[in-house]
Amino acid sequence: MEPITLFIILALIFSIVIHEVAHGFAADRLGDPTARLQGRLTLNPISHVDPLGSIIIPGLLVLTGAGILFGWAKPVPYNPYNLKNQRWGEAMVAGAGPAVNVLIALFFGLLIRFDVLLAFGGAEMVALAFYIVYINVLLALFNMIPIPPLDGSKILRAFLPYKGMMAMQRFEAASAQYGFLFLFGFIFLFVFFLWPYFAALLQSIVFLITGQAPGIL
Repeated sequence: MEPITLFIILALIFSIVIHEVAHGFAADRLGDPTARLQGRLTLNPISHVDPLGSIIIPGLLVLTGAGILFGWAKPVPYNPYNLKNQRWGEAMVAGAGPAVNVLIALFFGLLIRFDVLLAFGGAEMVALAFYIVYINVLLALFNMIPIPPLDGSKILRAFLPYKGMMAMQRFEAASAQYGFLFLFGFIFLFVFFLWPYFAALLQSIVFLITGQAPGIL
């Protein structure tokens, strides 16, 4: 395995782990200690890695040059009934994951845009940072899609009127009932039909942050 391929996989794993820890940290601050009590507020990837979603699928996508990269970790558990803010608590917990990915992307992206990494680390460091930006923008955008079990569905539900909220809850329950069938159906739709539009938006945001066109993956 080439070093750059290994770096991409590791960057994806740790970005996903940080995303999940952010969910647990937000829930803990909002009154639910479930993730903390189960030892999930840790950056140790062993506590979060899902073999299929964190290693096998991302690895195959990178090694086969599929032109698309995504993955997932074991969801951090939390009890929504423990949250102090019952109206917005779930949305705040859900939004914490994409928010931390955006912050990571902004941090490394601005280092690229203002030539900080180029001055101190050279072109190789800029290239590595660019992968980090790309991966974290991708994770933030992907998780904001309002389809369960992605974070966007919980965020959208909080803004809906009562009837819409109940309809979204029924949709989430139905998707959970069919589990992997629903998940892989969505992945199929995303990869073969939605990816070109998603990729165009992704590249535009990465360019906006870094000032450089994404010529990777």
